[in-house]
Amino acid sequence: MGYGLWAEKKRSPPPLLTTHNPQPLEFRLPGGGEVPHGRGMDELLTPRLRLRRWRQTDLEPFAAMNAAPAVMEYFPSRLDLEETRLMIGRIEAQFERHGFGLWAAEAPGVADFVGYVGLSVPAYETAFTPCVEVGWRLASQYWGKGYATEGARAALDYGFGTLGLKEIVSFTVPANQRSRAVMERLGMTRDPSEDFDHPRLPGGDPLRRHVLYRLAAPTDITKGTESAAT
Repeated sequence: MGYGLWAEKKRSPPPLLTTHNPQPLEFRLPGGGEVPHGRGMDELLTPRLRLRRWRQTDLEPFAAMNAAPAVMEYFPSRLDLEETRLMIGRIEAQFERHGFGLWAAEAPGVADFVGYVGLSVPAYETAFTPCVEVGWRLASQYWGKGYATEGARAALDYGFGTLGLKEIVSFTVPANQRSRAVMERLGMTRDPSEDFDHPRLPGGDPLRRHVLYRLAAPTDITKGTESAAT
C-alpha cells in the first residue's frame, strides 16, 4: 500500500522536516465535499503508541526499514537513504497541504521509531480517487504486536471524527495477507469487482493487481456531522 508516495521518489520534495503546520489547502472529495480541518493534528496518542510528525532522527531507522526485504516484499523496489529522505519530504508536504498525513510511530518505552501509520491522499487517478487512504509500514521486529491495528484505528477515528470524512480506503496486493488481515480487523470490506491495476506500475508487473478495501464513517458520526451543518 502507499505506492503513491513511493512512486514519486524522483520528484524534488520540500525540506525534510518542518517546525510549523500552517493552514492546509482545500481538499475536495467526490461530489464536491471538502475535508473540514483547521491547523491539523501533529500528534495522536494511543495506549501504546505516539503518532507524531517526523524528526531528523527518524531518517536512519526508516531507511533501514525501507531497505529490508521482508518489509518491502510487496513494493516494487527497496529505497536507499536518499530515496527515504525524499519520501519523508513528501509525507511532510501532505501534512502542510492537508493538515494530516502518515505519522511517524514510536512506542514509548520500547522504541523511538517503529514505522509509520496514518492517512494519505493518493496522487494518481483510479476509479475510486480522489480519496483518503489509511496506511502503515512497520519494521519487522514490531510485527505481530498489534501496533498497525492500534495506530490505524486512531487514524480512522481522527479521519472520521475530526476531519469528517465519509469514507476511508486501503489497498494492497492480493498476496499481502498480513496487511489484508489488519484491514479486516479494522472492519474494512472488499468488493472483488473493485480490484484494480495500480496505475503507477506497468503491465505485466506481478505487483500491479491490487485489492481495495473500504470503510464508511460510523452512522452516529455522519448523523452528527449532518446535524451540525443544518
